[in-house]
Amino acid sequence: MTVSGRAPQVPGRVSQSVFDGSRLRAVLLVDLQEGAQQRFLDAYERMCAQVASVPGHISDQLCQSIENPSQWLITSEWESAPPFLSWVNSEEHLETVRPLRACVRTMRPLRFGILRETRGGGHTAVAPGGETPRPPVRLGDGTVHHALTYTVRPGSESKVAEILSAFDPPDPEVDDATRLLRTSVFLHGDRVVQTVEVRGDLSAALGHAIGRPEVRAVEEALAPHLERERDLGDPQSARVFLTRAAMPAVHRAASGGPGSPRTRRHALYYPAREGHGTDLARLIAQQDESAANDPHDPVRAVTVFQRDDIVVRMVELEAEPDSVPARALGLGEPGALTGAAGLLDLEALGLDRPPADERGLLRLLAHAGMRLLTDRRAPHS
Repeated sequence: MTVSGRAPQVPGRVSQSVFDGSRLRAVLLVDLQEGAQQRFLDAYERMCAQVASVPGHISDQLCQSIENPSQWLITSEWESAPPFLSWVNSEEHLETVRPLRACVRTMRPLRFGILRETRGGGHTAVAPGGETPRPPVRLGDGTVHHALTYTVRPGSESKVAEILSAFDPPDPEVDDATRLLRTSVFLHGDRVVQTVEVRGDLSAALGHAIGRPEVRAVEEALAPHLERERDLGDPQSARVFLTRAAMPAVHRAASGGPGSPRTRRHALYYPAREGHGTDLARLIAQQDESAANDPHDPVRAVTVFQRDDIVVRMVELEAEPDSVPARALGLGEPGALTGAAGLLDLEALGLDRPPADERGLLRLLAHAGMRLLTDRRAPHS
């Protein structure tokens, strides 16, 4: 099942989703180190052999620049975005690409949904049933949304909250093309979720942020409390952390026009039953698509982040969450609550029974709500 393929109906409405049914084209631009060509080719062959068995993978291509032989392009095609995102943020992927990384000076990943395709003679490619695949052309606002998540040692939550509440985001100016727009940090139990909004290159923005002295100071203060050690001053350790902590935005929708002064940012934490994280994220995305054209909807914007069986829904609300619990939770459509109850890890949320009515919604809201520690916008963003 996919999220609705209809184009946004509200003028200026932002809409993006990995659940639109489109195939995915992943692109990797690399610039090789001098003398590393054969090692690179050997590493690529090993990588292809390993990725061929990954669910959802279709094919790969390796291309060499006809103008600069040290520049290469690796592309891969996937049945859809969710299986690719699951693989690219996995420990398996870290090990698979490690030999490849050792051969390159620079590496830039890009990801695209395939919306239109033509073949010889200019004929549009058709699906096996004869239908022309037409995923929606969505509208963006030039902003990349991403999140990082990690856990802290049990018993250190209050100290971590104190440290992160005082966190001052780094200088927003990354380069001429990239700017950090907003940083929000949430806490649920021992889990930290940090969201970032970037205009331009996400990788450049993350690299810029972890190199800043103000971020290093926070890292030093956090170090004794982290469940998993990391050293952001070491490039390899930083890359490993950014991969392990990555929580991509799998769905985003925002109404056209600015929100009112009453609009507030909230986040909800949804641990899914083992193996059901994608199903839960898709269900929530479908709910937000269904409500998108309601002119009275109190939700001004929503972003769903997912990593494995962890789903986080960040929502901009023009009402108090407990006054509109179904919309705050993204479970407003008939049957959605029942569907979510079958996908949620209720024990991880501290719930002894699935929510079945308004009272159950309020209990779920109370248990899933995350504590906002930091929410900083860059000037004039």
